[in-house]
Amino acid sequence: MSRVDIDQVWKIYPRGNVCAVKDLTFTVNDKEFLAILGPSGCGKSSTLRMLAGLEEISRGEIRFDGEVVNNLGPAERNVALAFESYALYHRLTVYENIAFPLRARGAKQDEVHKKVSEIADLFNLTHLLKKYPSSLAGGQQQRVSLARALIRQPRLTLLDEPISHMDQRVRAEMRAMIRYIHNEMGNTTVYVTHDQAEAVALCDRMAIMNYGELQQIGTVSEIWNSPANKFVAYFVGEPAMNFIQAVIEDGETVVFRGPDGRWVVKFKGEIDPSFIGSEITVGVRPQQLQVFREQPEENGVPGTVRVIEFQGEATVLTLDLGDNAKSEAKVVVEATERYDVGEKLWLYASPEHIHLFDGDLPVLRRNA
Repeated sequence: MSRVDIDQVWKIYPRGNVCAVKDLTFTVNDKEFLAILGPSGCGKSSTLRMLAGLEEISRGEIRFDGEVVNNLGPAERNVALAFESYALYHRLTVYENIAFPLRARGAKQDEVHKKVSEIADLFNLTHLLKKYPSSLAGGQQQRVSLARALIRQPRLTLLDEPISHMDQRVRAEMRAMIRYIHNEMGNTTVYVTHDQAEAVALCDRMAIMNYGELQQIGTVSEIWNSPANKFVAYFVGEPAMNFIQAVIEDGETVVFRGPDGRWVVKFKGEIDPSFIGSEITVGVRPQQLQVFREQPEENGVPGTVRVIEFQGEATVLTLDLGDNAKSEAKVVVEATERYDVGEKLWLYASPEHIHLFDGDLPVLRRNA
């Protein structure tokens, strides 16, 4: 397996002068599972295609274990690549589909049979080896596609939204299998997706991209608790982080103003004194808000229930805060709790869960 270094990499498409990737720098460690996450058009697929050797690099270097691979083709890089489409050979059996990369390299039949048997067992495909792809369900076809990609024991496994089109049940099964195979084979894996649930379930670390630029790279916990900017704070998390306008009153509190008064909320961390008196954006995750029917002793902000969304194990409440900006806040509560549309509640967030942003940039500094 390989350590991968992406060093000041750019991808500029001459037609239309489109800059898909801008000055991208990060490292994928040996045997790490890294997810690249971002909205459509953020540059994540272009990044993966440059790693695979399917796209030329406009500027910068990509290195596998210190070796510059810019001018090497996909076969020379020894990478495994799986897309959303299975790209199976429908005239060949499952066995022959999986064996194809080995036969293309001139492997002997004994070696082919041994490796196909081993990887088929790993992917639970042994009972399907004599069948043709057209007779298989979507999840089974994707397992065949992944088995074919990985049979060569590649230096790097690249997965571009391989399960995004499947239904939820099959996707959950495939996620578990992809991570299991990664662990069993000791792969270095880069997984591109726009689905944060997939990224969170699979990755050791995630890289967040937007407009072709790296926004943040880190563990799920690091990105969840210490987002590098407002975009990351909003993009990671479902429901998305709440953002509400307020004014920094002093080095410890912000003030919300509504028709029924002013509400003081404490935060934890340090700010530049120049922000005192300034209007900023307060961010708090719906999962880290609590609701009460009585006003809490501190950090309480009133709201009125507007929407109730039952989601199985949890319920999402949307509350109107009644300020001039017509702000609303979402909060996740247990499904067993009962509330009514139009009911007045009090929102509470503990000081360590408060985030402050000036434009896109965080204002608070917290000790690690």
